[in-house]
Amino acid sequence: MNHTSEKGSIVTLINVFTVEPANQQRLVDLLTRATDGSVNRAPGFISSTLHRSIDGTKVTMYAQWRSAEDYHAMRQDPGPLPFLEQALTIATFEPGMYETVRTFWPAGEKSQGSSLTRGSGRADA
Repeated sequence: MNHTSEKGSIVTLINVFTVEPANQQRLVDLLTRATDGSVNRAPGFISSTLHRSIDGTKVTMYAQWRSAEDYHAMRQDPGPLPFLEQALTIATFEPGMYETVRTFWPAGEKSQGSSLTRGSGRADA
């Protein structure tokens, strides 16, 4: 699957893994090792947040990258590959690449009241 992004725009990857509850922690551990071990050192990596469902059947990785190109370059790195291959033996996943359209904050919180506009990757004042 080919992804493109505007130069300078941040892309968000949301990967939803489906797993048997007995393997949820193992999957979390594998994704943590892959991310801590090499993904977070890749050029263009901004941040990543790992989530697990309360019912034990899902693990979701939310990651932000400087560009789709940076993300695809990281995928060529053999470092995280063994962890990701192991993860796919116990889980299936549905990947998605997104751009931020808008961020919502609680009403009245003007200190965080800026929003991201589509494709800009930058906050409006």
